[in-house]
Amino acid sequence: MAQHKAKIEWKCTTPDFRLGKYTREHSWTFDGGLSVPASAAPAVVPAPYSNPANIDPEEAFVAAIASCHMLTFLHVARQGGFQIDSYEDDAVGEMGKNERGVAWVATVTLSPKIAYGGDKRPSHEQEAELHQKAHDGCFISQSVKTTVKVAGFE
Repeated sequence: MAQHKAKIEWKCTTPDFRLGKYTREHSWTFDGGLSVPASAAPAVVPAPYSNPANIDPEEAFVAAIASCHMLTFLHVARQGGFQIDSYEDDAVGEMGKNERGVAWVATVTLSPKIAYGGDKRPSHEQEAELHQKAHDGCFISQSVKTTVKVAGFE
């Protein structure tokens, strides 16, 4: 099976580390060479110790689920004979507390807006089936315990 790698780098820039007064800004570098500025979520660690302009792990988690669902949806829709002209999703991750009282991303709600081309359009039921196939085939959704929902198809 394939491997997927990410390099995470952070450096201490203050003598106040043990007081909790240190930046959470760091970088993610992927095997293709792309480097992304990252930080703790501002809701978890307020500025100036986080940077809201940088991606945070929770956002990346939501984006990974939404991206994987989209890519799998495009594949199963194509197999079903549908032409997809565009796909846009405003995915939202909702935090909650698990059975031990620990915060986690409890739910990710996908809200895809799909434009179909060609002559063939799916019924609501067929589109629900395509989303279910996408969910079942998405490596990321199958790797997490977070509930993943598609708005309008619950």
